[in-house]
Amino acid sequence: MTTTRDFVVNRTNLSRTRWVEGPEAAGIVLDEGQILVAVEKFAFTANNITYAVAGDMLNYWSFFPADPGWGRIPVWGYATVLRSRSPDIGEGERLYGYFPMSSHLVMQPEQVAQGSFLDLYKQRRELHPVYNTYSRLRGNNAADPVLDDLRPILSPLFTTSFLIDDWLADNAFFGATQALLLSASSKTGFGLAFGLSRRRPEGPAVVGLTSPGNIAFVKRLGCYDTVLAYDKIATLDAELPTLVVDFAGDGEVLAAVHRHFGDRLVESTQVGLSHWDAPRPPADLPGAKPRLFFAPDQARQRMQDWGRDGFDARLGAAWRDFAVRATGWLTVEHGEGPEAVAHVYAEMLAGRINPAIGNILSL
Repeated sequence: MTTTRDFVVNRTNLSRTRWVEGPEAAGIVLDEGQILVAVEKFAFTANNITYAVAGDMLNYWSFFPADPGWGRIPVWGYATVLRSRSPDIGEGERLYGYFPMSSHLVMQPEQVAQGSFLDLYKQRRELHPVYNTYSRLRGNNAADPVLDDLRPILSPLFTTSFLIDDWLADNAFFGATQALLLSASSKTGFGLAFGLSRRRPEGPAVVGLTSPGNIAFVKRLGCYDTVLAYDKIATLDAELPTLVVDFAGDGEVLAAVHRHFGDRLVESTQVGLSHWDAPRPPADLPGAKPRLFFAPDQARQRMQDWGRDGFDARLGAAWRDFAVRATGWLTVEHGEGPEAVAHVYAEMLAGRINPAIGNILSL
């Protein structure tokens, strides 16, 4: 018999974690239309730390509830259908999408199409379809074996990168002639740098700021015009109209950028919170007021503009180009079992993960 298992974190102290044993998988009762899946493997990146840090603010804890005071961090990965009471989804089907750090999940497929469906199980019914849409991996939609591991590591992050790039371009880069990316070694960061680099020469110059130990890696990506350590902000030309996209969430670094450029900082976009324990920026910064970019809002707008098929086609073409490049940048490491999962989580929380490594985990 297989016992279900969840990895949960304390919502007010992310360094506290525990494993929760659940019922036997065979004893889980399914209602009509529901399916039970076994989570096969998933990626864990700094983006998942952002989900936890912003769990209350952006409603991430609502997708997969846990005991009061605890949360299950959402991850992107693969699952296999163990049992089905859905007329449209067969046992043995492989799925890709948004899962908890758990061994099993009950889902309720609706709006089922040949290659996808929406999971509208209870509390997930009212949440954003960007997260509730699952791919059915069969036929023409089957996972490419070469990209099978890269997809959960990079694709969700690249979707955010694609949407920021599109949003900035749609706003004519707010008049900026250079774009600063904080945490340039982050996967969402170099995904955006990849998109911006393809807009040369019309788009802004792309400047990556990172920690000294990551400079060589960021330079090897070939997406940045300039790569600097955080303590070199003052060497940048303060007269150029500049935008900043902050993937780190370190208030001191962002404040240094605002104070250096002053009124020449025409846009300040916050995306990630990988430096989750760093101080937040003060409220009285010069230049553009920092604002949070919420990718699902831009996705919703573009789906209205281009239609769902048009959106998927544009994103898919950009992703394939990026993934081909990424095979030369990343080494995938696999971890299996509770100790491996807890170790990678702790290392990611502490910011000790090599940006050239992509982690795939299994319970």
